[in-house]
Amino acid sequence: MLRLLGSLLLVAMAASVTGAAPAPAASPTPLDRVIPAPASADPGGSPYRITRGTHIRVDGSREARGVGEYLARILRPSTGYRLPVTAQGAGGIRLRLAEGPFGAEGYRLDSGRHGVTVTAARPAGLFHGVQTLRQLLPAAVEKDSVQPGPWLVAGGTIKDTPRYGWRGAMLDVSRHFFTVDQVKRYIDQLALYKINKLHLHLSDDQGWRIAIDSWPRLATYGGSTEVGGGPGGFYTKADYEEIVRYAASRYLEVVPEIDMPGHTNAALASYADLNCDGVAPPLYTGTEVGFSSLCVGKEITYDFVDDVIRELAALTPGRYLHIGGDEAHSTSHEDYVKFMDRVQPIVAKYGKTVVGWHQLTGATPAKGALAQYWGLDGTSAQEKERVVKAAQGGTGLILSPADRVYLDMKYTKETPLGLSWAGYVEVRRSYDWDPGAYLPGVPGGAVRGVEAPMWSETLENSEHIEYMAFPRLPGVAELGWSPAASHDWERYKGRLAAQAERWDALGIDYYRSPQVPWGSGGR
Repeated sequence: MLRLLGSLLLVAMAASVTGAAPAPAASPTPLDRVIPAPASADPGGSPYRITRGTHIRVDGSREARGVGEYLARILRPSTGYRLPVTAQGAGGIRLRLAEGPFGAEGYRLDSGRHGVTVTAARPAGLFHGVQTLRQLLPAAVEKDSVQPGPWLVAGGTIKDTPRYGWRGAMLDVSRHFFTVDQVKRYIDQLALYKINKLHLHLSDDQGWRIAIDSWPRLATYGGSTEVGGGPGGFYTKADYEEIVRYAASRYLEVVPEIDMPGHTNAALASYADLNCDGVAPPLYTGTEVGFSSLCVGKEITYDFVDDVIRELAALTPGRYLHIGGDEAHSTSHEDYVKFMDRVQPIVAKYGKTVVGWHQLTGATPAKGALAQYWGLDGTSAQEKERVVKAAQGGTGLILSPADRVYLDMKYTKETPLGLSWAGYVEVRRSYDWDPGAYLPGVPGGAVRGVEAPMWSETLENSEHIEYMAFPRLPGVAELGWSPAASHDWERYKGRLAAQAERWDALGIDYYRSPQVPWGSGGR
């Protein structure tokens, strides 16, 4: 005891001599600092502290155990704790499946001195609750080496359900090819912000990226290059299935896209018979659009489409298959309508629901089809009206306005990556709009959600993807998840600033927008 008192006296004397203040006590992250903003957050009571004795307790289901093991893999390297996943005991971190007002993806998080409990009706809700728990812990929890802690979770209750069921991100692997590991890295980043759809743009003029057994040259020849003339690449069926499996383990559904009848030069170069004149064009490594088209009048075109959709549908457990349909400038309107009338039933034949870019509304969207709107604020009234009319007739909409959420748009004219044909898209512009009111006249129920596309004309690696996604991606995720009433740029930008430390811990590069008060800690 005397030794302890002496030590404390020496510390106090040193502080008085040097003028140094004692280190402040660690305080947990407030419940309302999470992105996306929770539906409700009620602070109260003592925080919970993860310690060497903490267990992760799950019920008997395989899914709950899987989420528990996922959480343990995140926490163990940085805490240095064992954190066993067990179905026994009480206290600690508990992941619980139980019926309640959670929907398919909602959850409740209760935190107090004796533990943290995440409750959900479905495994996806447990997983999303774990993402909230991650953000309530210090950013150093994301590091892969032991950190000092302490590991505090603020006391209180979060009740959370998403605004929209479709919260997507698209990755263009056609203009530049990205490996399975690079796609997995992006999936992990998407999961942190409760994104639940990964739209893979698998074919375009510059490259075909998925193996099709019945048309093998699509991948081996059509996938042999990319923008700028690089080596390209393609996914074997096993590769694609691994991406689908990994995405599912993070509760993301893969939505594959085969763009047609335009954006098809890689296919046309691979098989001469797909061209109206029977002559295969050369492979293409540029960035212009709108010059290619499948031959609408040839029956072999529909044999080709049937084979591709059949094989891709068999690999894809999700509900949706995207058929593109944008920028078909080399296809007449009459032929475009004829093509879509033939192709949409093929998608249905193989058990999938059609998704297409919003040009699909210029034809007759199939019953249940979704149209992905990528127009601008300045898109013509006529084109917008066609989309609105389709929505009023029952076509669901995914909103991806290019001058808001195309993540490949430059932030400013000085941005070294990206394009600017839709304008410059700074962080506030990307966040500060309401999907529910974006297209006047669209019934509220027709808006199924939002999606942030990442086109890759100028992007070649994960660092490029991350620089363009962050800090805009979390804002799009919030638009898709959080209640409209919580939308407020002034409050959001502080929460966004607080994410920077987490991105640093995860090794994510990001654009330090002058619109965001970096270094403020979000307080």
